[in-house]
Amino acid sequence: MKPRAPAVFERLDLLEWHLCRRLARLNLHRPWLAALRLASRLGDWPAWVALILIQPLLHGQRGGWLMAQYTATALVAIVVYRLIKTRLCRERPFITFKHAIACTEPARDRYSFPSGHTMHAVMFCTFTATHAPWLLPAIVPLTLLIALSRVGLGLHYLSDVVAGAAIGYGFALASLSLAS
Repeated sequence: MKPRAPAVFERLDLLEWHLCRRLARLNLHRPWLAALRLASRLGDWPAWVALILIQPLLHGQRGGWLMAQYTATALVAIVVYRLIKTRLCRERPFITFKHAIACTEPARDRYSFPSGHTMHAVMFCTFTATHAPWLLPAIVPLTLLIALSRVGLGLHYLSDVVAGAAIGYGFALASLSLAS
């Protein structure tokens, strides 16, 4: 038996598909598509692993503790994110609207809600704002481009990205609160 997404997703899909289609049409411009793909790939893990690994360089002895905090928070977030994603079963836009929205980057899995890329991007952006705010001019544009790439590549709806951002922000705040 095929898992069924809650009815609210069916209504949201219909409301959001026009925006998804418009953003996906921008992919006709090769430089834009290349930028979205690069952002998506950096958001898979390389940007965040690099940010975790440079903490000792940025913060000395405290950096090792920050590495552990960031890693533990990311791992807990992944577990919760996977539980949500596999329970709610929202199909990706390119699956639901296969003739209107093209997938221009391979999906890691079948379901779209919430966006894990955006969750991690916002979570690490929040950590950066707290511990190394001088890095924000690099991290904020990357975070925004990662979030935009998820919709632009046909992999997520806008509500998936908003939910991922909220979850990531919540995990970061919880982690920072527990650590203080």
